[in-house]
Amino acid sequence: MNFAGIVGAKRLTQIACVVLLSTASMALTACQTDPDIDITKLSGETDPPDVLYNQGLANLNAGKVTEASRKFEAIDRQHPFSEYARKALVMNAYVNYRQGQTEEAIAAGNRYLNLYPESEDAAYAQYIVGLAYAKQIPNVTQDQRAASKTIEAMQKVVTKYPDSEYVEDAQTKIRFARDQLAGKEMQVGRYYLERKEYLAAITRFRTVVETYGNTNQIEEALARLVESYYAMGIASEAQTAAAVLGHNYPDSQWYADSYKLLRSKGLEPRENAGSWISRAGKKLIGA
Repeated sequence: MNFAGIVGAKRLTQIACVVLLSTASMALTACQTDPDIDITKLSGETDPPDVLYNQGLANLNAGKVTEASRKFEAIDRQHPFSEYARKALVMNAYVNYRQGQTEEAIAAGNRYLNLYPESEDAAYAQYIVGLAYAKQIPNVTQDQRAASKTIEAMQKVVTKYPDSEYVEDAQTKIRFARDQLAGKEMQVGRYYLERKEYLAAITRFRTVVETYGNTNQIEEALARLVESYYAMGIASEAQTAAAVLGHNYPDSQWYADSYKLLRSKGLEPRENAGSWISRAGKKLIGA
């Protein structure tokens, strides 16, 4: 075989590889002359941004979420300063959320908000961040930082974008997250109550009454205060907690149980206007 011919063939192959790298814009570490390389897999990366964006939407509508994400990411890489890069970024946040990749969704959403805080899709990006945090909320026996983050993110939706279509669901997510935080306080309070550490228990139940009065934990919190104060022999506070509970939730089983406990010692629910429970109780009306 002619040696010069071999060298020439290799040179042509190298040139072809360089061309392929420049047109496909792919960060290959080396260009090899493997005849089995499927160059069709490298196509599409240099499509115009509008084409990539529409392909991403089509894949998303077809349920091909991973492929949709690849298209949106390609826009960000290949056309970072285009209008479609902005749209692709918020869509990628949504796709990450759909895939359960909550940290990636939060990062993409926050990046969008940092780059385009006044854009038409800013409310949606903020909403996606809130949804991603909400998806991370565990049961009440575990750490509730995600619940706090959900409230923070969704409150921004409500405050900064009051006319957006996401406000109603953002408020729903806030209520759920607050219920989780109150539930965590109740779980810890019950732990202390079972161990007769009444002051520690009262601290937790008081937090629920004063901070989370509009959650579904409030009735039990008041009833547990009756139980805790009663066990400590502080009848006035036990009676006040029962009175506030009965005034706000007269048909509650928790009130029925608290009333029965007081009556076992000849006591009646009676409100002490000077008690912190009385002051907090006034805020419960309409909560």
